[in-house]
Amino acid sequence: MIRGNSIPSDLIWTGNINQRPEVQRGFDRTKTVRFYDTTLRDGEQAVGVVFSADAKYEIACRLAELGVGRIESGFPRVSEEDTEAIRRILAAGLQSEIWGFSRAVKADLDAHIELGTTAVLIEIATSPKKMEAYGFTRETVIARMTDAIRYARDHGMKVNFFPVDCTRSDFDFLEQIYKAALAAGAEDISVVDTIGACAPEAVELLIRKVASWVGPNVPIHWHGHNDFGLATAAAIAAVRGGATWIHGTINGMGERAGNADICEVALALQCLYNVPVEMDLTKARQVSELVCRKGNYQVDRWKPVVGEALFIRESGAVAAQFHIPDAIEPYSSAVVGAERGIVLGKKSGLANIEIKAKELNLQLSPERFPGLLTAVKERATQTHQLISDQEFVTMASRLQ
Repeated sequence: MIRGNSIPSDLIWTGNINQRPEVQRGFDRTKTVRFYDTTLRDGEQAVGVVFSADAKYEIACRLAELGVGRIESGFPRVSEEDTEAIRRILAAGLQSEIWGFSRAVKADLDAHIELGTTAVLIEIATSPKKMEAYGFTRETVIARMTDAIRYARDHGMKVNFFPVDCTRSDFDFLEQIYKAALAAGAEDISVVDTIGACAPEAVELLIRKVASWVGPNVPIHWHGHNDFGLATAAAIAAVRGGATWIHGTINGMGERAGNADICEVALALQCLYNVPVEMDLTKARQVSELVCRKGNYQVDRWKPVVGEALFIRESGAVAAQFHIPDAIEPYSSAVVGAERGIVLGKKSGLANIEIKAKELNLQLSPERFPGLLTAVKERATQTHQLISDQEFVTMASRLQ
């Protein structure tokens, strides 16, 4: 098993440029980055995705096996099914911490208290636009937030304060409300890019600013979205700025363009920045497949970490280098528990024929390779599809 920062250096083939001091500087590598997974709540906000209670329970179990430090079980007031899922997850005895989600509303907290939730993320809007949308004033926000945190703490729950849309909040108010949340009893705080509008450079700046307000002993979480395709980059910038918890989902699923993909972030932090993380990436593809199946959707074949075609080669020029993985791949397939392989199609070359023949134990002389390649390319061009192994065996038997 390859876990955390134990990926052997000989399985990472990213070159020397990433090791330059100007690339590597700024990270505190004495701290292990951990992950707070919100697939079961924020991830399910992806349009058209509905997880059953059974699915949520099964996904939570797999997340724990993946090494996720904290699993957000959900929001019990959404439905009875969500309540049942949270009850089962809490009772499962998983190694991961199980956290609940709540607005700064007493009834939300009561639902978790009744279930026995011992840790809760409490959200409230802090940006001018969001406060206007809810009809809140600054005074209302601080009063509701502090009351909710105190109520949760009075009932024995750990609290992470989650200021919605804080990346578009005024700095003076943001400093005030973070300090008020800590004074009310919050132990962790989140920096939240609700609409995915924060550039990576701005993320690092903001994390450092927040760290200066809350001090070195308060864990800082980063919660980002992918609206500009920069969720992974933003998460890395957050770690450089001092965040030690990254929020995200499996496959990056979520509302609009989705959340940060925790497996992508974990891979990049380890392979590119030498930052220790808590995650077993060899299980990433299994969890991804489960979430896709239970959510009734698919990810791109070329998606980082989990795409089914990441280590499959069709191009003849690339297949000719297949015997030297580090010539055509940035890291070993073993890092993410994937299989390497060759397929046959329009773009294939003689190397594909040779490798596939050996794979299928076909005794073919090299003189037959050109004719088979021609047949493969013609068939693939005609059908606009790859050639299956059975089709290739049939072709080989016909072209004697």
